[in-house]
Amino acid sequence: MLAALHASAVRAADCGALANLDLPHVQIAAAQGVAAGAYKPPAAMGMEPGAPASVYAGLPAFCRVTGTIRPTSDSDIRFEVWLPDAASWNGKFVGTGNGVWAGSVVQASMIEPLMKGYATMATDDGHQGSPMDGSFAAGHPQKLIDFGYRAVHETTLATKALIAADYSRPASRSLFVSCSTGGRQGLMEAYRYPRDYDGISAMAPANPMVGLMVSSLWTGYVTMQDEASRVPPPKWALVHKAVLQACDAEDGVKDGIVSHLGCGFDPQVLLCKSGDGPDCLTAPQVAAVRAIYAGVHNPRTGALIYPGFERGSEGMLPILTMGRTPFPVAESYFRDLVFKNPKWDFKSFDYDQDVARSLAVGHDALDVPPTGLDAFLSGNRKLLLSHGMADGLIPTRSTVNFYAALTQHEGPEKSKNARLFLVPGMGHCGGGDGPSVIDMISAIDGWVQSGEAPGRIIASNPTGKVARSRPLCPYPQEAAYTGTGSTDEAKNFRCATPKS
Repeated sequence: MLAALHASAVRAADCGALANLDLPHVQIAAAQGVAAGAYKPPAAMGMEPGAPASVYAGLPAFCRVTGTIRPTSDSDIRFEVWLPDAASWNGKFVGTGNGVWAGSVVQASMIEPLMKGYATMATDDGHQGSPMDGSFAAGHPQKLIDFGYRAVHETTLATKALIAADYSRPASRSLFVSCSTGGRQGLMEAYRYPRDYDGISAMAPANPMVGLMVSSLWTGYVTMQDEASRVPPPKWALVHKAVLQACDAEDGVKDGIVSHLGCGFDPQVLLCKSGDGPDCLTAPQVAAVRAIYAGVHNPRTGALIYPGFERGSEGMLPILTMGRTPFPVAESYFRDLVFKNPKWDFKSFDYDQDVARSLAVGHDALDVPPTGLDAFLSGNRKLLLSHGMADGLIPTRSTVNFYAALTQHEGPEKSKNARLFLVPGMGHCGGGDGPSVIDMISAIDGWVQSGEAPGRIIASNPTGKVARSRPLCPYPQEAAYTGTGSTDEAKNFRCATPKS
């Protein structure tokens, strides 16, 4: 007991010394040792994803460092770094990202890395506020750059310096693991700062972000252009049921999951025969659902601007379509940053000329081209892409298209360091009808360590759902049932290239 108390006191003293570390444009606010099970998160964590207090109560002892980074006079990048005790540190570092417009340090994203023995960090991306609101960047181009790419990089550099100072040696391996905006941040790290990380897991990356903003605007517009086009949530449930009836069994297993990319369901089969009703779609509703599946196109040239949503994603689509105005994340981008008009009307958007105007505002800071990862991949670093096939916030095809363009550009030698895994039935970053608990930290860490790309990654159901596991397969392969054993067990599936 006395030895443990002594070790805790020594750790607290060592941790506190980090507050005096002199780093370029970094101000460390506090460095404090936290005893095992003693951490309590702040009462107000913004609107970013949180975690139950019981989860924080299970944290091991660690050193908590907080601070601010100001690379420009208009920068205000707040960050946290959590450093395990030297005895439990595995020698490695995991960076984490944010959701939508960020605005707070997502401590919940730091829990898993710390529990696994990694040093870890998170940042608010250079501003404080609602993640649904992009107005922080109005008139502040440096803040848009901080959000777009600089905050994660600067926090990564600060974290590596803190690690070296605390443990008297650098991290042996640096990994970045995140989803959504965090997925885009991972791609941006690979694009702009290829030496920051040895491996990156980017799930459902919000990239290209400007195109995604146009897509979110369009998805809302087609159901909000008039009252007749509105698709209420119960009708989305009706459509989802019909999609499952049409496409569930395409993989040979009827399990309530669409597992095959490219389900050909046409909502026309639900057209009302006589008047509106709860078990059918009116002609304007059919047109709206078709438009959402098809994605947004240039009305003059017909060129695809951003892909549509997959059949099977209907469970989440009410988020983008049930209001009277589009998804606030997108509406804020156009109202506050592109048009700079508080009275801007989303119905006035020109999907030809206004797209170019939108790109001029944010493309350089927010978007990652699939042709821009040469330096990262040629350095034998690893990129693990993934995306839920039932994602109703970011279309699955956006990542599929990015991966296809990346591999075509890189060729077989360099593209061997990139893989894409689709997750049947999973929504945005988790949830949905299919297994969605995935250990991406171990997957990317194991790949970097061994040099051998994963041939399958296991996904399981969260606690409380019927026990089910499935293998995720490297695209374009899909999980195929072997024909024997329980269809709820991953061991009874193999990865195979689909016949069509």
